[in-house]
Amino acid sequence: MTAVPNDRSSAPRQPAGPAVAPAAVLLDRAGKVVGWSEGAEALLGHRGEEVLDRPVDVLLAPGERPRLPENGDWSGSLRFRHRAGHEFGAGACLCALGGAADREHRLLTLSSPGRGTLSGVNRSLLDGLLSHSPVGMAVMDTDLRYTWVNEALVRASGVADRLGRTLSAVFPSEEAAAGEVAMRRVVETGEPLIDYEYRGPILSDPAGEHMYSASFFRLEDEQGAPTGLCYLVLDVTERWHRHQRELMLGRARACGRQLDPVRAARELAEICVPGFADQVAIDLTDAVVQGDEIPRSSAHGPFRLRHAARTAVPELGPSLCQVDGQAVECGPDTPAARCLTGGVGVLGATCAGASGARVQGARESAEAVGEPGSHSSIMVPLCAAGGALGVVTFLRAPGKEPFTERDLAFAEEFATLGSSVLAAAHRFTQERRISLSLQRNLLPGRLTEDEAVEIAWRYFPASEEAGVGGDWADAIPLSAARVALVVGDVVGHGVNATAAMGRLRAAVHTLAAMDLPPDELLAHLDDFVTRICEEQPAREGCGQGNPDLLGAVGASCLYAVYDPVARTCTMASAGHPAPVVTRPDATTFVPELPAGSLLGVGAAPFESVEIPCPGGSLLAFFTDGLVEDRRRDLDEGVAGLRSVLNRPGAPLEELCDQAVDALLPRPLEDDAALLLARTASLPSSDVETWEIPDDPAAVGEARALAGRRLDEWGLGDLRFGTELIVSELVTNGIRYGSAPIRLRLIRHKVLTCEVMDGSSTSPRLRHARTTDEGGRGLFLVAQASQRWGYRYTSTGKSIWVEQDLP
Repeated sequence: MTAVPNDRSSAPRQPAGPAVAPAAVLLDRAGKVVGWSEGAEALLGHRGEEVLDRPVDVLLAPGERPRLPENGDWSGSLRFRHRAGHEFGAGACLCALGGAADREHRLLTLSSPGRGTLSGVNRSLLDGLLSHSPVGMAVMDTDLRYTWVNEALVRASGVADRLGRTLSAVFPSEEAAAGEVAMRRVVETGEPLIDYEYRGPILSDPAGEHMYSASFFRLEDEQGAPTGLCYLVLDVTERWHRHQRELMLGRARACGRQLDPVRAARELAEICVPGFADQVAIDLTDAVVQGDEIPRSSAHGPFRLRHAARTAVPELGPSLCQVDGQAVECGPDTPAARCLTGGVGVLGATCAGASGARVQGARESAEAVGEPGSHSSIMVPLCAAGGALGVVTFLRAPGKEPFTERDLAFAEEFATLGSSVLAAAHRFTQERRISLSLQRNLLPGRLTEDEAVEIAWRYFPASEEAGVGGDWADAIPLSAARVALVVGDVVGHGVNATAAMGRLRAAVHTLAAMDLPPDELLAHLDDFVTRICEEQPAREGCGQGNPDLLGAVGASCLYAVYDPVARTCTMASAGHPAPVVTRPDATTFVPELPAGSLLGVGAAPFESVEIPCPGGSLLAFFTDGLVEDRRRDLDEGVAGLRSVLNRPGAPLEELCDQAVDALLPRPLEDDAALLLARTASLPSSDVETWEIPDDPAAVGEARALAGRRLDEWGLGDLRFGTELIVSELVTNGIRYGSAPIRLRLIRHKVLTCEVMDGSSTSPRLRHARTTDEGGRGLFLVAQASQRWGYRYTSTGKSIWVEQDLP
């Protein structure tokens, strides 16, 4: 066809030659004829009005029917029936417009009898055809100037003045320039381009752009030389909208990885802007944000809502990505309450109902919604399992296509997925709140300090994504001015790990009260954990990997006892890293401590190690969360801790802060605990020890020695009670124990009286009858003291008694 010059461009160059015009028939998805070319009329004898809206079978010989395979293309030979009644064979090509078998239209092209089947290139030959086809079509010359357009393309674009002009001249845009590049490639290579999608305006719908799918085919002469280009255009806006909304729903499902309700709300709001709405505001009930019990949606209100997220196109103001202000009470008559109570979306609802038009940016939008015709909006409830989670409001700006019932259905489906995401985030928030509350009550509020050690400690829970863990640290006063230093780590996170930590800490306190050596205490603790596992049903037992069980996930513990009189520290480990020790001269070292097995495993016995610990030494106990993460291993972290602690005289609180700043990663992948203890030794003037002969006559001398020492210490008020205690304990040591027998007095925050002998026989408090002549010694000791007990030593046992200082 010849290009027609116009006043907007110079006269176009004529095409290189006439385009071959094979017959072409356009079919819909059901196989009905919806388009008809002049070439098809000449070849088959039928006029267009005779075959339009009729099955393609009227054109074919009996038994013939082309089938469209999965790849969308078919070519071969078919027998056709002429209008006059005779049959003939012809080459044919059937292709789906858009490149897939489920497209709305198919194009059947056929050659004249005797010319054979069309090749892969020739099957796409198109003439200036189908003027009345519902599919937009156009023919261009080799310079990509329009030589013919049909009515459907003119109606779709609203531009009739195309002949002699290029696509970019008709539509000056980047989309048009990109389209011309694609067309040029088809003309040069001969390879058809199927389903090329692009955005474009439509005259009949000025409110928004539409999405189109174009297919480009090269036109050739008899020698196969290019003579131009034909392209077909389908409006696939609905298909594109469906695809985009499927993508939005997929992204909404992926938000389930977000474990914070406010962050989840922000991600959900961002999904729909600008693809579905110009602004999305999400208001959550206060219970969802706080992790409390969710109110029932069947209640008629009021509902306490917080504005959690607002995402908008730039014209509507800045986005809000955090909880705004205090919770606002929405009464039963507010749109938000009615939406939550009704459980269905509302077309035309306003943002003001959700958040009271109280948020900067959202306020102006809410006020604009109230103006008739200015905005279009949808409000849908966020509900899960009968609970009211909040509401989400979608808004479109003036001039945009208003929301429809189909949009409302999508918004409700999106809200259903969003509700699942928010419900999961709420459950995590609730569990974390419970875990933190439980942990705060189970961890020591303030570690006890005494004359033996100065203590500072820090605990940091893991990030919200990781969950609260089971790390803990402790300092437990023992007899004879000693102190136990404990650090442990329950593997895992959540409420179960926190509860397990509480059980272990209570067990350690109970065992520490028995004055057991570190290795024996860990052995008893290991038995305790093993029994916990055995108490569970067989299907939940240890070895099944059930994270609800203490033993199934493992726990580590390090137990150390510092003796300020002997200036030593004895420690044992159950799979826990050894502490860092800083001497008074600022040198640091890590004791060679047998690691032992985790509690509950029982693989090997625990071993104790004793190290010298002069006054002024610094002991640093820690969990692996402080020194180990994805960026560094345990050795690197310990080396970093040693470099921080090489100042033994610095304030402990300052050293704690420096260690945390230098070592703790953000966000925390695991919880972390750090316990610093600076040792102090008791002066020799506060400790007195005597060797007692194994002779009953020595009891009186022992009482006298103790009395004189109390007078020297200015503790004469305690002399009577102390002499009674010394008399009973020394007598028992001589009568029931064995040599050597020693008496020791220690003055610290209490007065401790100890009698040590070489026997391992444990004392037993008896309640003598009125007729008994003996058996009241320990009873009298218990009455005269605040606390008493005994412990085993490497050479026998020690019975100790404590009295408060006046």
